[in-house]
Amino acid sequence: MGKGKFDQIGSNRITLQWFSLMVLSSQIVGVLAIILLAILFGQYRGGFGWTDIDKEFNYHPLFMTLGMIFFYGDAILSYRVFRDVKKIRVKILHGSLLALSFIFASIGLKAVFDNHNYAVPPKKNLYSLHSWVGLAAVILFGAQWVCGFVSFLFPKLSEDIRKAYMPSHRFWGKAIFSLAVASVLMGITEYSIFYKIYNNDEVNYQRNLICFFGVFVLIFAGIILYLVGHPGYQRPPDNEIEHIPLAD
Repeated sequence: MGKGKFDQIGSNRITLQWFSLMVLSSQIVGVLAIILLAILFGQYRGGFGWTDIDKEFNYHPLFMTLGMIFFYGDAILSYRVFRDVKKIRVKILHGSLLALSFIFASIGLKAVFDNHNYAVPPKKNLYSLHSWVGLAAVILFGAQWVCGFVSFLFPKLSEDIRKAYMPSHRFWGKAIFSLAVASVLMGITEYSIFYKIYNNDEVNYQRNLICFFGVFVLIFAGIILYLVGHPGYQRPPDNEIEHIPLAD
């Protein structure tokens, strides 16, 4: 993990161990959340498939969680984990994870719109708070990715502009991630109410899967926001090798 600000906070060894433990914990609970969701929709809610609109819908919660929660969270965390790697490489990793997030989110949106549009009769789109918040998160996410790519990767704006924009980029990165978490939790709650999972004791195992999924998402998000917000875990200044633009 290197030196930097870790050396300024008590015992470097204890701090590094705590940081590593938190990163590992975030990945464990993140993967568990994905597994629980895959089991819920794959085994108990009809499975997955593109030829049946109900099975296609099941890709929506899974892919939105993969894209807007798991890969997005890891993208945010990449600058903390690879703090001694040359920054241009971390930038490429960060941007690639965000692109992967956007791909999964786009497929997830297609799944839910197909489920509504091809139903007989067709269902309304964008009628709930969940859908408004979720779509807003994806649109803001796409705009954030484009702005970050142009500003920091290619063609790369001047250093003064990048320094001025960086606080906004960081704020909106965390804000959009929090918005996505809220949307996912609202969505799984809306689904549970619509299909009467909460008040049906015959499917209490599904209710438990949903509750544990929500708890794991919250833990994952909490760890990510804690690690990126903690000043002691920031990338050290001596690793900020980015003064030469990629293209003049």
